[in-house]
Amino acid sequence: MPLIQTLLAALCAPLRRFIEVWVETRLVEPEPTELTLDPALPTLYVLPHPALSDALLLDSLSQRHGLPPARGRHRLDGQELPACVALPSRQRRLWRRAARHEAPFRLALEHLAAHPDADVQLVPVSIFWGRAPGKRFGFWSLLAADSWQLTGRLRRALSVLVNGKSVEVHFGAPLRLRDLLDARGPAVANRKGARLLRIHFRRMRTRVLGPDLSHRRTLIEGVATSPEVRRVIHEQAEREKRSPERLQRRALRYGREIASNMTYPVLRFMDGLLRRLWNRLYDGVEVRGLDRVKALAGDHTLVYVPCHRSHIDYLLLSYVLYRDGLMPPHIAAGRNLNMPMIGPLLRRGGAFFLRRSFRDKPLYAAVFNEYLHRLLERGHPLEYFIEGGRSRSGRMLEPRPGMLTMTLRSFIRSASGTSPPRLAFVPVYIGYERIIENASYQRELRGGKKRKESPLALLRVLGKLRQPFGRVAVNVGEPLHLGPWLDDIARDWRADTVEPKPAWIKTAVPRLGDQLARRINAAAALNPVNLVALVMLTTPHRAIEASLMRRQLALLAALQRRCPGGSHVSLPKGEPEEWIEQVLALGMLERRAQALGDILVITPEQANLLVWYRNNVLHLFALAGLVAFAFRHTPRHDLATLQARLEPPWPILTRELFLEAMPLEQALPDMLAALDSEGLLRRDEAGWQRPEALGDGERLDLLGRLMQPSLERGYLLLSSLLGQPPGELGREALAERSQQLTERLALLSGRDAPEFFDRKLFASLIDSLEAEGWLWERDDRLWYDERLRAAAQQSRELFDPALRHRLQLVSHG
Repeated sequence: MPLIQTLLAALCAPLRRFIEVWVETRLVEPEPTELTLDPALPTLYVLPHPALSDALLLDSLSQRHGLPPARGRHRLDGQELPACVALPSRQRRLWRRAARHEAPFRLALEHLAAHPDADVQLVPVSIFWGRAPGKRFGFWSLLAADSWQLTGRLRRALSVLVNGKSVEVHFGAPLRLRDLLDARGPAVANRKGARLLRIHFRRMRTRVLGPDLSHRRTLIEGVATSPEVRRVIHEQAEREKRSPERLQRRALRYGREIASNMTYPVLRFMDGLLRRLWNRLYDGVEVRGLDRVKALAGDHTLVYVPCHRSHIDYLLLSYVLYRDGLMPPHIAAGRNLNMPMIGPLLRRGGAFFLRRSFRDKPLYAAVFNEYLHRLLERGHPLEYFIEGGRSRSGRMLEPRPGMLTMTLRSFIRSASGTSPPRLAFVPVYIGYERIIENASYQRELRGGKKRKESPLALLRVLGKLRQPFGRVAVNVGEPLHLGPWLDDIARDWRADTVEPKPAWIKTAVPRLGDQLARRINAAAALNPVNLVALVMLTTPHRAIEASLMRRQLALLAALQRRCPGGSHVSLPKGEPEEWIEQVLALGMLERRAQALGDILVITPEQANLLVWYRNNVLHLFALAGLVAFAFRHTPRHDLATLQARLEPPWPILTRELFLEAMPLEQALPDMLAALDSEGLLRRDEAGWQRPEALGDGERLDLLGRLMQPSLERGYLLLSSLLGQPPGELGREALAERSQQLTERLALLSGRDAPEFFDRKLFASLIDSLEAEGWLWERDDRLWYDERLRAAAQQSRELFDPALRHRLQLVSHG
């Protein structure tokens, strides 16, 4: 036996040296120092299947990171147990018959049973040589990378050569072997340990590789011949007197138009390309909250729902997930992106394409629904944008029902099976310090036509890569588990799994979209650009002393620390002076030297650009701005009076800005205390009052102007509505009249900001009034009663007489 071990060691030595020189780990998770191993206990590393390359790499890593050695043996009662073991392979070999698949912990468990004070710690280790999603066919899947098929010796050798520079190592949480022992003895504990570890390894492979992918042709054919698609073909053939065979071919054509064709070579190419792009384009990509995703990825179907601010969103999230050891999702992309050169690349990176409207195309709708259902049913992660299109105003847009409805119906359909799915929505906030589409958004907000995407447009974008774009933040919000959420809002939903369109789904989809939008906003990232925008756009002449800017930036950061506007909000690193320098470097702010102190100014063009960045995070300061506005002309308030004046506009603002649900009576005292601690209010026995110092009063006024545009829009809309008898105006007429008044106000006040009078904002405001019960629609007309007049009168008390007079002049022409 010593001679055999010596010969094996001699054979392994050159292989070990080759592994050390050739292999590079692109990801080791978690950091080895975070494993919290007990140095006094023997450590047993466990691999999911026997593989010499894995064992040699693990040995090299353990030495490099100061972990317990993965080479050698532990002596237990005269028995020797290898430091690195593997669960036995379940594959039958030609040269040996299938053996009993017993985990290699029996000796250690028998030792622990005989020695009550002893213990052994197991560390499961998953090693991925490349990350090809499993696919049943394809030359690359036969040769190159890890997939759901266990690799043979030749294939593993090729994989080491091909993927040696793209290896991921995932350590599992240490497991105490003694915890497996019970009265049934070591044999049962051995089987239980093997079962637990197999479940762990299977979940890890699902998290990293995703489910097994069908060949694209096989998947499309399965979709086109599914019972639901065949039913629609039969109905359409009878209705339109067409050949079913012809409609069947059309269904196949739709499937080819829609389906993605995710391939590992393209994923790996895109990883390298995007890594270079981000390094060239941005100063860094900061990711927060990804641990919440990793905790779910092994046993949940994940649907990523990011906000949509830029075309970069598509690429950025997939890159971040791939880089951090998660399977990139299949992405729903508009058919406008399926252009020459770009479309095929996106399709192979996981994009599937959909038309903007399914109206009057029942066969296309059936094919798309079936394709989406099959992706979800098999557990593939998905990504789509609930806003539909990119936000030109920088705000969170009203969620569109289409993809949410299809996802919900697919989930209900799958829930009728024997194993109900576990599906979680993952809200993601993506924040930019500067976006590529600045100029096009401004043009479109001013009425310009949206330009069609084309390869030529992409070349124009590449010409901007030399410009500075700052940093990017990717913040993961609180996941929404669909099953428990449905239990809360539609308790009998499980009884309707056989019904394709249950009645409650019409109300559930808007509530789901609203909840996801709020969770996205609750994970917003504050950065130097949007913080500076929040301050500069409240100044009367777009100029401010540098010293006051620093104080106001510090105030905004302090308010978020004390009363965060969302549960997962992040603040930028550094101090206010550093933030100002960052915005100056991006060319979005100018400094004018003065003998008495520098002045910071913005041009009209810069002001229009900064509106977009302010709107990204305006919701975080909604309550602070509203409270500050209330002290604008009334220097003193007690809590009861202040709450009464803020109650009418507060629910409207929370809906308009998609704020986390915060009862005013609970949030208001905390905000007053925060403003008091920052010197912007002073508390006495009678309540709160404005500060006497002029500087602090100016800071309070700047904070109050944050909410002034929203309050002015509401004032003008209510003036238009209440100026007519109930039932006189329709929804469209009211929105149009309000937009005209607001545009007039913008021109008279020199506020050159197209988003201020965006038609969508008034449509949303009408919806909010209707949701609060102050407005209702009957016979295509809007009706109200005295409750709305009373609420409007209460809100008007917030405005100072001069501002109220100006708004009345505008509203009455």
